[in-house]
Amino acid sequence: MRHDPLADFFSSLKNAERAGKKEVIFAYSKLITKILDVMQKYGYIKGYEVIKRKNYREVLIKLANAINECNVIKPRHSFKYEELLKFKKRYLPAIDFGILIVSTSRGVMSDRELEEKKIGGVLLGYVF
Repeated sequence: MRHDPLADFFSSLKNAERAGKKEVIFAYSKLITKILDVMQKYGYIKGYEVIKRKNYREVLIKLANAINECNVIKPRHSFKYEELLKFKKRYLPAIDFGILIVSTSRGVMSDRELEEKKIGGVLLGYVF
């Protein structure tokens, strides 16, 4: 079984929130920062900062104590815009409660932005 850094990222966030921590440090990747941008836009985190160490980078994530649940979606379903509602019903507890995080040809965005642009993508995870 292969290691999934995205699953580690979501579980680190969830565990830090449940432990009542104010911040958590995670290994840097462009994808992680794009996901954090989406989470910050919807108030799930306060912000983040990229920290440069000697020969690697990390992300210091400032938690907003707003995450009830977050997880990676596996397998990473590729879908058309018409199928978006099906996945929202599957992964989110209620309409307009939480967000799906999706990788698209136009970058990483939430399901709400997909609805405006009427495009599909690949499901990465969800937060509520």
